[in-house]
Amino acid sequence: MARFHIAAALGAATLALLVTFQLISHFGLPALDFLHLTNDAPTIGRVPNQYPVNPQYQVGEEVADDGSLYNVGVGKADITGPVVEINMMGYADPAQVGSGLRQRLYSRAFIVGDIVNSEDRFVYLVLDTQSGDTAVRYGILQGLSELGPQYAIYGQKNVAVTGTHSHSGPGAWLNYLLPQITSKGFNKQSYQAIVDGAILSIRRAHESLGPGHLSVGSVDIHDANINRSPFAYLANPEEERKRYENSVDKTMTMLKFQSAGNGKNLGVLTWFPVHGTSMLGNNTLITGDNKGVAAILFEQAVQGAEDAEEGFVAGFSQTNVGDTSPNVLGAFCEDGSGEMCNFEDSTCGGKNEPCHGRGPRFREKDEGASSCFEIGKRQFEGAKYLYDEMVDNGKPVQGPGVKSLHAFHDFADFSFEHPNGSTVSTCPAALGYSFAAGTTDGPGAFDFKQNNTGSPNANPVWSVVSGFLREPSEEQIACHHAKPILLDVGEIENPYLWTPNIVDVQLLRVGQLIIIVSPGEATTMAGRRWKEAIYSSALASSLTTGQDPIVVLGGPANSYTHYIATEEEYGIQRYEGASTLYGPHTLNAHINLTTSYLPYLDSSSTSSPPPGPEPPVYINESLSFITGVAFDRAPFFQSFGDVLSDVESFYSPRSTASVKFVGANPRNDLRLEDTYTAVEKLDGSGTWVQVRNDDDWSLIFRWRRTNSVLATSEVEITWEIEDDTERGRYRIRYFGASKTPISGEIEQFEGVSSTFEVT
Repeated sequence: MARFHIAAALGAATLALLVTFQLISHFGLPALDFLHLTNDAPTIGRVPNQYPVNPQYQVGEEVADDGSLYNVGVGKADITGPVVEINMMGYADPAQVGSGLRQRLYSRAFIVGDIVNSEDRFVYLVLDTQSGDTAVRYGILQGLSELGPQYAIYGQKNVAVTGTHSHSGPGAWLNYLLPQITSKGFNKQSYQAIVDGAILSIRRAHESLGPGHLSVGSVDIHDANINRSPFAYLANPEEERKRYENSVDKTMTMLKFQSAGNGKNLGVLTWFPVHGTSMLGNNTLITGDNKGVAAILFEQAVQGAEDAEEGFVAGFSQTNVGDTSPNVLGAFCEDGSGEMCNFEDSTCGGKNEPCHGRGPRFREKDEGASSCFEIGKRQFEGAKYLYDEMVDNGKPVQGPGVKSLHAFHDFADFSFEHPNGSTVSTCPAALGYSFAAGTTDGPGAFDFKQNNTGSPNANPVWSVVSGFLREPSEEQIACHHAKPILLDVGEIENPYLWTPNIVDVQLLRVGQLIIIVSPGEATTMAGRRWKEAIYSSALASSLTTGQDPIVVLGGPANSYTHYIATEEEYGIQRYEGASTLYGPHTLNAHINLTTSYLPYLDSSSTSSPPPGPEPPVYINESLSFITGVAFDRAPFFQSFGDVLSDVESFYSPRSTASVKFVGANPRNDLRLEDTYTAVEKLDGSGTWVQVRNDDDWSLIFRWRRTNSVLATSEVEITWEIEDDTERGRYRIRYFGASKTPISGEIEQFEGVSSTFEVT
């Protein structure tokens, strides 16, 4: 999370909470043996988008099994929640409230199962959300349990819920109090859209299950991420850093799914580390950020291809993302000086607020949209290049065993043996002062700075305010050293827990591929150490039966536990270290548990680790001060869908067509698996054919309340006409739903612009 601008939105019952929420409103939370390539591929052309429903693919009667045959399935479903009047999740600025939609959000499900032992399978979900979440995962598992006996196979052990870490989706769906504060609490509509869509994507993947093959490869993408905390990265041992060419991982790893029956490709699942912060903190349009762009571009590019199955799914999963940034030009002072920010603490003239990272198209004043599309396109191009190369050169995933494990573990006080032989422990969750400073992707305010150890130099008022909530004990202070504690969140239970202390531990394996499912944002070096530890343990124990292990890390998943920094980075106490919840030994605790549990992934294993204490779920207890839609009215002498401001008669490519309609609140109908907007083209037979919809980055839906008392509103739909748009006659259509006064019934309506020519 880039930062938490958490405001006093809840209207706290006590002065202590009120003052504290005012504080929070302004600080930040915020060597391979398989195919490896360097990408210099050209841009792939655009293909019109559809809404495919995954069919069951045909499987030949005789399928040879050479040890590389698995049951595989893919599925995709819409999870776009309320696009207006809900605080957005990521930057946690209470003023960043949704006002429309730029691109729909999806859940993409990938199922892998053993071809013989049907009970051995796992589901890997990639959600276009900020992270996984305890309540969301609980809702998904609960929903699956209600689908009947054929879905009883899916449960705690084998369902991984990861988020792409987008910072431009609707919020108000998380389990714990801290991220709920800026969103004014919990919103059931926002939550249910994610849960229901995730379940639907799993159902589609399950229904498409059949014998198939998996292959893996990788490609380097050099221009899509940088390290936003290089000063902290340099604290890692020099001999360790010398082993790596870059301060962030540049490698994208791809897992390709292929039908064994007809040889067609079903989908791809990729891992590449880059923050979902291309869309800036002043953006109010819902998007899946750069990974959402990459996924839809890929799915559009293979649509209709002979070697791709209908309903092809492309998942762009996050990995060790903690200290990465899509703002690849670096961080500069937006104070008129044009200088780069201070290297140690990312300040400008001693101030934190003017320091901002710059994306590749930062000169476009479009809330980061152009940079977001560019970073997404760079990931897509690398992935598509690798996908094509893997036709002949992909390394087969093979070997016995599809295994998974999951356990909950209380990180409030977990003692274990450190690699140096000493006994160390984790701590109840706490956030440091540099947490409030934010990052160069989204700086905080009020004199907080990164690289803040020892006695904080921020305004001393904040020390007093943080003590209103809970004064950390001497033991807690010592446990978290060198973190000066700003918020002792792990020991606050009023009105319910602010952050998790109970952490998900999960691993998945198919053949020689092992997936670490991380609940937090591991930094670059933290991820490298974790993967290396799993690799070494798997190799030493012959877990992958003669195959060299391939280890990837996915997350943030299952429950959001903020950051996982190395001990050396933690000691620097920039944002990532200050946001490492459970103290300096957080990373080693994760490594200790996952390496200890690794034998449960052996193909002969029939047992599981102890389940551990289940975390609380606050779906029915969470506070909410979010008001619903009372009703909608059209202005006098007008009707819903009427055109208020029409299109012009002629446009050329690279121009913008815009139309305004009498609108109604989009929260009345989320139009899941559908669209609010459409561009239609008149074909040769005189039929209007939809050629753009909510999935297209170029088509923008904005909603504005024009009179709160009369409950009137308007919708503006803008089409940024692409260079390759065909000449012809077009029109723009709006799909809306109004809520009637008194009865509260929802009534559908449409609006359509005049026709226009693209010449």
